[in-house]
Order: sequence, then structure tokens, then C-alpha cells
Amino acid sequence: MSVIYKPRGRAREYCELAVNLYRGCGHGCKYCYAPDATRADREKFYREPQPRKNVIEELSKDARRFEIKFKGPVLLCFTCDPYQPINDQHNLAGQAIRVLRGNGFPVEILTKGGKRAERDLQLLGAGDKVGATLTFTNPADSLEWEPGAAPPAERFALLEKAKSLGLTTWASLEPVIDPAQSLEIIRRTYSFIDTFKVGTLNHHPLAKTIDWNYFGNQALELLDRLGCGYYIKDDLREHMEQAQLFA
Repeated sequence: MSVIYKPRGRAREYCELAVNLYRGCGHGCKYCYAPDATRADREKFYREPQPRKNVIEELSKDARRFEIKFKGPVLLCFTCDPYQPINDQHNLAGQAIRVLRGNGFPVEILTKGGKRAERDLQLLGAGDKVGATLTFTNPADSLEWEPGAAPPAERFALLEKAKSLGLTTWASLEPVIDPAQSLEIIRRTYSFIDTFKVGTLNHHPLAKTIDWNYFGNQALELLDRLGCGYYIKDDLREHMEQAQLFA
């Protein structure tokens, strides 16, 4: 059993190695791709998340095995949130950080956990990155789409605190559900976020109603004007390039 793995497809744009600490996720995000990707029952995936069996022990073995061959960053997590509510009980995220850093691996966090992630910031150091998925500025919209996740203000506060501690910060602006709110997120947070990774909305009917070329160009103009670091994900870039071909 190997718990450190190489993501495929869109996930590879975030990190070349990853670990998923839990099966399922209590955040219950309506747009989540993970239940389908893991062939899980969606209701059970949200309602009954569980720690992966012996995940820290297996991670320790993998970290020693990979140690000499590859020292690249490892992301926590793709198919679950490392700081979903049950992590308060199991603390797998903190344990995983210690194992990875103890074996020379930089750590990248991706979470919607807000305050739940703050206690582990002290475990991180040079070369590590703290990231949050930022979808809305309006807490009511967040509650509708991401009922178990931390509200937007908590996620902003996590990144601001991480930056104040000297850690590298990043934001996943994906999925983009309301382009106007995604642009407003950039305006509100650019002073404490090092890199924005900007994407689209996938596997949802709402995606067909959004002018992705228009949004992409607005985002690029804003990011450039504010002097932000950014990465435009392939899905959004393809929409923009296709629009130029037919212009």
C-alpha cells in the first residue's frame, strides 16, 4: 500500500505528489468531484468520513522510501479536506506534517477548514505552503454550496495569519461559481496571498452559463494591475485561447 501518490489530470497542476488522509469529507460541498472520482456513495461520503486505515504508519514507510528519490512537495489533500471537522478528533493532518517534514518533504496545505487549520501553522516552516479554496465573499452563498466548510472570512484569516508567520500562501480560485465574487476575493486578499491559481467550474450545468473568456481576461487584468503572482489553470486557458481563435 502506498499513500503518497502522483495525481493525474487537473490535480497535477497543483502538486506532483499528494496524500489523502481521510475517506470522505464532512464539508459536503455540492460541487465536489471526489465522490465520483473515488466511486463512493455521495451521501455516505459526506455523512460518514473516516480516517484511512493505518495512514500515518503507511505514510512513514512511504516517506522513508521516497526520501532519497524525490524531495518535492506533498499536498494535503485532494479527495478530502485535511482540516474537515473530524480532524479535530484524529489530528491526522498534524501527524502527517510531522512525518513529511521529518523526512525532508515540503508540505502544501489545501483546505476550507479556516480556524481548524490554524493550530498546525506552528508545525510548518521554510518551503511549506498554506493554501485555501476560496469560492465566495458572501457567507450565505458559501453555506449553500459548502455547508460544512468554514465561512469565507475564516479562510481569509487563515491565510493572513500564515503570511504574518512568514509562510508562503496560495489560493485556489476554483471552482468559480460567481465570477464577480471570485474577482472580489482577489481584491480583498491579494496583500497576503503569494499566488492565485485560477480555474473554472467543472461537471456542473452552471458552467455553461458563464463567459469564461470574459472572466479570464478580467482576472488577468486585475492580477497584473495588483502585482499578484498567479497561475491560470489549463481549463480556463483553453477557453481563452479558443475565444481568440474565433475572434
